[in-house]
Amino acid sequence: MVREVPLEVRLPATHELAIGTELEGVIVRDYGLWFDVQTGAGIVRCTLRGILKRERVKTDLAAVGDRVRVSVASLETDPPEGSIEEVAPRTRSLSRLARGTDDVEQVILANPDQLLAVFAIEEPSPSPRMIDRMLLIAEARDLPAVVCFNKIDLDAAELLGELTERFTMAGYPVLQTSAESGEGLDELRAHLQDKITAFAGPSGVGKSTLLNALAPDIDARTGEVSDATGKGRHTTTWVQLFQIAPDTYIGDTPGMRQIGLWGVEFDYLDEYFPEFQPYLGQCRFRDCRHLSEPGCAVLEALEAGKLHRDRYDSYRALIGGDEEDLG
Repeated sequence: MVREVPLEVRLPATHELAIGTELEGVIVRDYGLWFDVQTGAGIVRCTLRGILKRERVKTDLAAVGDRVRVSVASLETDPPEGSIEEVAPRTRSLSRLARGTDDVEQVILANPDQLLAVFAIEEPSPSPRMIDRMLLIAEARDLPAVVCFNKIDLDAAELLGELTERFTMAGYPVLQTSAESGEGLDELRAHLQDKITAFAGPSGVGKSTLLNALAPDIDARTGEVSDATGKGRHTTTWVQLFQIAPDTYIGDTPGMRQIGLWGVEFDYLDEYFPEFQPYLGQCRFRDCRHLSEPGCAVLEALEAGKLHRDRYDSYRALIGGDEEDLG
């Protein structure tokens, strides 16, 4: 995949930083007002240049994964400090609707190659509807997605089989992993190789533990599931990009408890369900919504067992505006 700005700009070993030195790099951590930018000369901790902050946009001006041009402003700190002078156009982004708004994009990770939707098979129990919503966001951004069920060392084989069938019938690769036993990690590594992957999912599902298993030297923070709520404690409070192998990066994201469907056009909702694709355009009516219309090819496929009933029910709930059971 060709990128406008390389993830790591390699400079000559003799290169010495000086005030005003300009470098290209990628944002690997977002602290709010500060951003760590990976450059060929190492990390430079930056703020946004004032002129960029004055831009009136309804999205994050800079986010982890953005390719940027920075200028070094101080060498008296470790890491050196600087300012982000320019942000390259994004090829795509994993985003959600900013909480409390109806038209503002919150960028979770800029320029990813794929989404890995990570859910535990138990502790906490997975919400299939929440997985569907996460996959919808990926489909709306033309972002390839993989579903990963972690903690398969727990005794939940029946549920694991049911959910695996649900998403494989929809056309998604489904991985089964255990960070504790190491099962499935080799297959996971193969899916991650040479890509920037957004690790996304609720708290407590083991994203950081998986990351530690894939790259032990990273030592990402982990936490336990709250006994009181059954929901995971948030151990990742910022998005961070980790390099786990050459040209292989993971964007570790905060645990999500709700998914705002940013960028999903509900007039085209059926197009975001890949298993519907063979039947779209085959219905009797051009404006068929696949609910109860006669001659609907999607409903005929459902009755023939070619579509998973739960996935179809999820589509019906979404097209009807059902906002419940977000996870």
